[in-house]
Amino acid sequence: MKQEKSSLGQTKGSPFYKEQIEALSKISKAISSDLYLEDILKLIVTVTAQVMDSKICSLMLLDEKSKKLFIRATQSISEDYNKKPPLSIGEGIAGKVAKENKPIAVSDINGEKEYKYKYIAKKEGLSSLLCIPLSVKGRVIGVINCYTSYPHEFSKMEINMLTSVANQAAVAIENTELMVKTKVIQEELETRKLVERAKDILMKRLKLSGEEAYRRIQKQSMNTRKSMREMAEAVILTEELER
Repeated sequence: MKQEKSSLGQTKGSPFYKEQIEALSKISKAISSDLYLEDILKLIVTVTAQVMDSKICSLMLLDEKSKKLFIRATQSISEDYNKKPPLSIGEGIAGKVAKENKPIAVSDINGEKEYKYKYIAKKEGLSSLLCIPLSVKGRVIGVINCYTSYPHEFSKMEINMLTSVANQAAVAIENTELMVKTKVIQEELETRKLVERAKDILMKRLKLSGEEAYRRIQKQSMNTRKSMREMAEAVILTEELER
């Protein structure tokens, strides 16, 4: 049986400490790079699995609508684990961590009543689990799981290490969501400006009211199955070509 890491001797000069710093450095560089979120999350679980000596490391994100945790990244090649059903808030270990916003370490998941999907754990040879919440300003957005293939008591340093990883992952996810929201808002504003401009053109050209011009653009959009923006751009382009 593989010897588990001890919290003793894990000082600044210890191998684990150095691996931890290197791992956090890799993750920080990935977050500040132009990588897609999926690539960043994949790197996070891969690097974390190496440092924590995990057989499986997975990152689950909370879907706001369903209030369920879905696996979004893992270095595992196990189809059974990767296709594992989502967990509701409060359900299982991961669900409990998400609900309470506190880490949970389980030395024997097969003997833990609250752990779900024990058949997968037995099939994959999983033994111990450390689950840490991903939170931004006190709001939980997911969890990160580290499984070992041997009985293990997670040290305070290991918990702190995974907490640091979780914090960085949460920042990366939050920043990406903000960028997406900002982009959507900008596109909506641009669309409104284009539609307003197209309305003005139709009002002058066809002597229509603002409401009638808008309905005409809307109807054409529905008939052609094209967006309001595309219809507005077509009206504007026609006007410019006729000048």
